[in-house]
Amino acid sequence: MTKLFTIALAAFLEGAMPAHVCAQKSKAVPQQAMEQVYQEVKTPHKYGLVLVPTHDSLKMDCPTVFRKGDSWYMTYLIFSGRGYETWLAKSKNLLDWKTMGRIMSFSADTTIWDAHQKAGYNSLQDTRWGGSYELSKYNGKYWMSYFGGNTRGYEAGLLSLGMAHTSKDPSGVHEWKRFDKPIMMSTDADARWWENKKHFKSTVIWDKQKTTGYPFIMYFNANGDSAKNNIKTRWFERIGMNVSHDMINWKRYGVEPIVHHPVGITGDPLIQKMGDLWVMFYFGAFWEDRKGAFNRFACSYDLVNWTDWNGNNLVESSEPFDELYAHKSFVLQHKGTVYHFYCAVNKQEQRGIAVATSKDLGKSKVKFVEAKGKSQK
Repeated sequence: MTKLFTIALAAFLEGAMPAHVCAQKSKAVPQQAMEQVYQEVKTPHKYGLVLVPTHDSLKMDCPTVFRKGDSWYMTYLIFSGRGYETWLAKSKNLLDWKTMGRIMSFSADTTIWDAHQKAGYNSLQDTRWGGSYELSKYNGKYWMSYFGGNTRGYEAGLLSLGMAHTSKDPSGVHEWKRFDKPIMMSTDADARWWENKKHFKSTVIWDKQKTTGYPFIMYFNANGDSAKNNIKTRWFERIGMNVSHDMINWKRYGVEPIVHHPVGITGDPLIQKMGDLWVMFYFGAFWEDRKGAFNRFACSYDLVNWTDWNGNNLVESSEPFDELYAHKSFVLQHKGTVYHFYCAVNKQEQRGIAVATSKDLGKSKVKFVEAKGKSQK
C-alpha cells in the first residue's frame, strides 16, 4: 500500500491518478498524502493587503476569485452597519485590484426576505488545482449562492441560503437576479440539529461524475444547537452538504456535519481538486487548542468523507494588518505560484482582503485608511 500511495501522490499533483491506485483507495486520506497537499498549497510569504474599505466604518470580507479572459475578478462583501452587500473588483496580476461596483445591493423594499443581507459567492467554478478558475454556465446562466436576511446589523436575525443567477457577463457590474424565496432555512422542518439557527457561506461545485448521485453539491457552514452529547460552548459553526439536480431545488445530504470541531467555528468551505483528491480549504476559530482565527484544509476521495489536516495552519495572524484575525480562504495556483487570499483583521477591527503567496513577490503598499482617533503605522 505504501508503494501504491507513493505512485498516487506523484500522479494526483499532475492531475491523473492511475486507475489501479484509485481502486484501492480507502475513505480516509493517508497522512503522507495530506503532507504532500500541505507542501503544495502552503504560502509562507505574506504580500499584504490588496483591497481595503474606503472608510473606517466599512468592513470588507470573504473573497472569491475567478478568471474571465485575461483578467481576474474578485467578489467580496462589504458590511456597512445595515448588513452585507456583494461587490466586484478586477485585477490583471492578482496583486493590484480595483473596485468596480456592487452586484447584489440592499433592497428598497424592506419587506422582502433578503432586504438587508446579501452575501454572495460565485458557483460552478473550474475546481481543478492550477486550472482556468473560470465560471461555468448551467442552463444558460451563471450562478451565485448567497446567504440573506431581513434584519439590520452584523449577521443579525434569521440568515438563510438563497440562489442568484445572471445571463450577463459575470465580470460586469450589474445586479444579479435572485429567487423570491430562500432555498434553505434553519426553520425548515427537516433542518438538521447543527443548522437550526443561522446559515452562512456556501460553495457550489459541479461534479459531472455525480459521485454522490447529484451533479451539484453545496458545502456551507451553519450555526446550530451548541449542546449535543453533553458538549456545550458559546458558539458553534459546522460544515455540511446540500445537493441538487437543477440548481433550483435543493435537498439536505446526510444528517451530521462533514467537517467540524468540538469547540468554536469551522466555516467558509472552498473546494479544489488535485487529480482524484478533493481539497477543502476552510477557516477555524476559537478552538480549544488553537488561538484566534486561522485557515486550514481537509481532504476527501468521495466528497463526503473528509480527513482533517492535523499540522500547521495555512494562514494565521502574524502582521499588524492581520494581528486580530487571519481567516476565510480563497486559494488558487497560477503559473506555479500559489495565492492564498484571506480576510485580514487588525486590532482596531478594520477588515480588508490580504494575500499570502508561495513565492516572495514583495510587499504591498496598500494600507487601511486611518482609524478614527488612531494613526496607522
